[in-house]
Amino acid sequence: ECVATMGSKEGYAHLAYAITNPGDVAIVPYPTYPIHEYSFILAGGNVAKFGIEFDEDYKLNEDKFFEDLERVFKESSPKPKYVLVNFPHNPTTATVTQDFYVRLVAMAKEKRFYVISDIAYGDITFDGYVTPSIMSVPGAKDVAVESFTLSKSYNMAGWRVGFFVGNKKLIGALQKIKSWLDYGMFTPIQVAATIALNGDQQCVQDITDKYNHRQEVLLEAFDRAGWHIRKNQASMFVWAKLPDYCAHLGSLEFSKRLLKEAGVAVAPGIGFGVYGDEYVRIALIENDNRIRQAARNIKEFLKQFQDENK
Repeated sequence: ECVATMGSKEGYAHLAYAITNPGDVAIVPYPTYPIHEYSFILAGGNVAKFGIEFDEDYKLNEDKFFEDLERVFKESSPKPKYVLVNFPHNPTTATVTQDFYVRLVAMAKEKRFYVISDIAYGDITFDGYVTPSIMSVPGAKDVAVESFTLSKSYNMAGWRVGFFVGNKKLIGALQKIKSWLDYGMFTPIQVAATIALNGDQQCVQDITDKYNHRQEVLLEAFDRAGWHIRKNQASMFVWAKLPDYCAHLGSLEFSKRLLKEAGVAVAPGIGFGVYGDEYVRIALIENDNRIRQAARNIKEFLKQFQDENK
């Protein structure tokens, strides 16, 4: 019921190869981390999609999610075999409640599909929010697997270490294909990962506190620059809606001009699918001074659009 992977991306690519027959349908809500979609496409499957909605505090509209999931399920032929979820969400940072997974497990059993859950950002939470796990729902192992990576919580991105747990059939398929395609991780990396998971977790709290602080610095500095963004509850990113007076540019052109004219790099939302084009993703990876400098540059950059709209 558990298999170690060389990071989550490798795990998703190999899992899709192991469980996807030509023409199988997977439902992937949008916007999405690209490997969630393309793992199934590269394996010969098809992807059905719908856009997620969330409130101003980045909390998922769960009722709308299940309405859309039901609709897409009815519209799809053949019927979907897999539903992929990722909360805290990349790129939007949206979060869910425990009841979300209770409903999802019940629906999976009723409609006979498997759930693949990615909680890569599960530890990076703020203001008392605690990430629920689908594996805490009774009977979830009958219909679900869940992945975790040490890249975020333990700053081990380059080490390439993660794992999948859950349904024996899906985990067994992933184990088998990995036995054909790779020899597993370098043993010292596995030992280090085990020590990290079993050791003092203050390091995780320190990292979380740092991201929380950086988000607060960014929101305050960007607000002074004329770009108003609400705080989220999780992840190492900010999902920022384009200022109204820049919306006509779209996320790609906005990002290109921001880089060229202000020296600030962000990820255009369109890179995560069509439902993301009104947003950009900002990584909380710079120190306070760099964030404030970026905000000053952005303030000058935005003036040209503010003047046009006067």
